[in-house]
Amino acid sequence: NMEWGNDNRTLFYSRQDPETLRSFQIFRHRLGTDPKLDTLVYEETDETFSVSIEKTKSKRYLLIGSHQSITSEYRYVNADHPEHDFQIFQARKRGHEYDVDHLGDYFFIRTNDEAKNFRLMRTEIKKTDITQWQEVIPHRVEVFLEGFELFENFLVLEERKQGLIHLRMLRTTDGSEHELDFGEPAYLATLGDNLEADTPYLRFGYTSMTTPMTIYDYHMESREKILLKQEPVLGDFHVSHYQTERLFAPAPDGVSIPISLVYKKGFAPNGTHPLLLYGYGSYGASIDASFSSPRLSLLDRGFVYAIAHIRGGEELGRQWYESGKLLYKKNTFTDFIACAEFLVKKGYGAPQKLFALGGSAGGLLMGAIMNMRPDLFHGVVAQVPFVDVVTTMLDPNIPLTTGEYDEWGDPNQQQFYEYMLSYSPYDNLLPQSYPHLLVTSGLHDSQVQFWEPTKWVAKLRALRTDNQRLLLKTNMDAGHSGASGRFKRYEETAMIYAFLLDLADSVDL
Repeated sequence: NMEWGNDNRTLFYSRQDPETLRSFQIFRHRLGTDPKLDTLVYEETDETFSVSIEKTKSKRYLLIGSHQSITSEYRYVNADHPEHDFQIFQARKRGHEYDVDHLGDYFFIRTNDEAKNFRLMRTEIKKTDITQWQEVIPHRVEVFLEGFELFENFLVLEERKQGLIHLRMLRTTDGSEHELDFGEPAYLATLGDNLEADTPYLRFGYTSMTTPMTIYDYHMESREKILLKQEPVLGDFHVSHYQTERLFAPAPDGVSIPISLVYKKGFAPNGTHPLLLYGYGSYGASIDASFSSPRLSLLDRGFVYAIAHIRGGEELGRQWYESGKLLYKKNTFTDFIACAEFLVKKGYGAPQKLFALGGSAGGLLMGAIMNMRPDLFHGVVAQVPFVDVVTTMLDPNIPLTTGEYDEWGDPNQQQFYEYMLSYSPYDNLLPQSYPHLLVTSGLHDSQVQFWEPTKWVAKLRALRTDNQRLLLKTNMDAGHSGASGRFKRYEETAMIYAFLLDLADSVDL
């Protein structure tokens, strides 16, 4: 990435390691000079960290951020003097994550110091040491502080409660506050590009499983909401034709797992409909209930689509993430199975028309649930699946491996090696019957190399005792994110939907 100094002549940019693709250097370039003479401003020598460059809301400071999965560190310099040396804001400490912004006389810091779900602090310009930070928003066990936005007269908080994003406006002059009401049981709200501080308008995005992404400007004084743009949907689409719900499934250990689902109105939970359950559950990535126009093709053909907000994500706070990683990773798999069983029991899907979908680390989930409950799903789609966990994590030369020890564990340590081995999809295949399976991969994938899903499919073909479909599609032009281009990605989606619809015995293809 890149960022300009305030002189509009000095450009800072990051460089990647050509082998691991890790951003590890920040350079300074002066317009009109030979790029070969660019100055190396900072190099991150810890290969578990990556670096980026950004500018604060006030545009007064440039920030170099060093980030690892559980630790962060910032350096700063006055953007009016980009030739000066960057200074450390707060030295890194393992397990301490923080973000920095600036407005007026203060730096504002979102930190997990003594705050698992993060709290908001501030400090004066020349007092960046953590001992000088003052609390603005305290830590709360039931609320995860996702982010914040600074304005001259308002502080806007992006908070996650019960798995859903809330946008809270606090007036800085008198402390009064209010929240936006979104009116649906499952949705995604996001802070937009708010580049100016001296404005009463907050730009935000809103979407749900029935509502296309919509961009609003919200007047924080008058509380008037102005619609700027909504994602267009072709065909005879009406929001009122579809219904979304929020349910909770009991996990084996008693924890309640949120589920977001959508279906076409007229649906009745009578146990006859095909059901597609999606899951991810890794890296603290929250999978929110958002809109997809291609998905309408399934809904209009009678499918129910559901998202299992399983542990390993961060929908219910940092503890939700931590209870689905490292030596607790199997909670991710058992949560997903529990959601599937719950939805079938409640009549949202027919047992013989139950399907599962996941990609990348969600592909690991697909492989694990197939091994644990090969009888549960009629069909599974695993996109660029991370399925050979032990082999991959033992090779430090593969991009991203060393940076992910805090997610999966270091298999060079016996405890983690044995635990990984106990769930790694490739290593736990058995001579038994498996669901119908569609696997996709990309020849140029740098995150999950193409041979990983390929060897998994080969071993499945050798061991399985059934005659179910087992398909491998390797895109010879694609990387980890699948086909690129305006239409090629829809061709990939169409292939997946054709696989599901055919298995569901749909007559209206």
